[in-house]
Amino acid sequence: MSKLAPSRGLKHLRISDLRGVVQLTTQATMSVTKITEGVHQSVWSTLGIPGGNEPGQTRGLTGLVYKSIYAITQLVGTGADKLLEKQLPLLAFLDENKVDTPERRAVLSALNGVMGDQLAANNNQFATSMTFYYQQNALNWPDLTIKPEVTGKVLLMIHGLCMNDRQWCCKHDDGEVDHGQMLSSELGYTPIYLRYNSGLHISQNGRELAAQLELLVENWPTPIEELAVVAHSMGGLVTRSAVHYGKQEALRWPSLMKNIVFLGTPHHGAPLERAGNKLDVILGSTPYTAPFTKLSKLRSSGITDLRYGHVVDEDWQEADRFECRPDGRYAVPLPEGIACYTVAATTASQRGLLVDRLVGDGLVPLRSALGFHDSDEHNLVFSESSQHIFYQMNHMELLSSRNVTHQILKWLSP
Repeated sequence: MSKLAPSRGLKHLRISDLRGVVQLTTQATMSVTKITEGVHQSVWSTLGIPGGNEPGQTRGLTGLVYKSIYAITQLVGTGADKLLEKQLPLLAFLDENKVDTPERRAVLSALNGVMGDQLAANNNQFATSMTFYYQQNALNWPDLTIKPEVTGKVLLMIHGLCMNDRQWCCKHDDGEVDHGQMLSSELGYTPIYLRYNSGLHISQNGRELAAQLELLVENWPTPIEELAVVAHSMGGLVTRSAVHYGKQEALRWPSLMKNIVFLGTPHHGAPLERAGNKLDVILGSTPYTAPFTKLSKLRSSGITDLRYGHVVDEDWQEADRFECRPDGRYAVPLPEGIACYTVAATTASQRGLLVDRLVGDGLVPLRSALGFHDSDEHNLVFSESSQHIFYQMNHMELLSSRNVTHQILKWLSP
């Protein structure tokens, strides 16, 4: 059995992955070296020995050693990347019989969620590009080939942080649950699934989604009569951002958008990211731990946007996203003319003052998912009939519960 394990693991890998792995290894080595140099200089500083020109930088012979490590690492990494760029096309035949596995997609989606902005900035091949999928096939606008059974009612399914389009299909006790497929069979929607880099700023994904939806309307084989969205977690913030920019740029598709269903969306942020922000402050409070803030600051722009639920560029532009500061985001209300519904989950068995504020689905507080906020300008007004709370349910169970599907059906049925 132990001899078979490596082959099972290798089926998820590609020869073409080598370039991406080399780039990540080079980046990791540089980051660890910077942390080591920072700690080194912190020790020297306590002895009264001055540092280099930049904070956490050593000088003299020690500084020369670290500069040599940086230079050699960069040289080796660049050289290996150039070599692989030339050689990998010759080895492409080794990937011919390999299929894309769920495990591979899950790992790449998680990687993009954690550091997708850095992957995109470094042109790393592991960076996910925004793509629509229909029946698990990517939609290519210049060469769009879709089966004739598509309808003018399009349902867009948008995943959350560190996830991908295939994870809407979940295992359940009595089979598989896919909200999109069930809504398709019951209400005649054509389900389209979005895959995107959840490590980018939410507003960047929102702008890109707005542009992609305009292309969808232009290229869909039959005139679109109705657009609807079911969005999980961060996907709900991306949706709100897309509608905001779609209306701002006077695009056509917002007028076709009829319904949005939010599933566990952190409209006002998630405490896990706020805890990460506090960790930055704690680590930076002493010279010995300050270098380790570089580790906590590896988290992506998408993750830091979840601190308060940023949906527009102005929320993060010209600001240090790791700075500990109060909620100063721009108010973006629910879009007018679109029916908005929200599903919230709580692991508690009943509601209460403390439960509403402190207990949520394990990731998103109940009040945040319901859009409640103490400030009137940020409070999202869902009508009472447009809210539903599921008890003794966690964040991920929102994807696999048939009861959630039935609630969505109830809202979207004519």
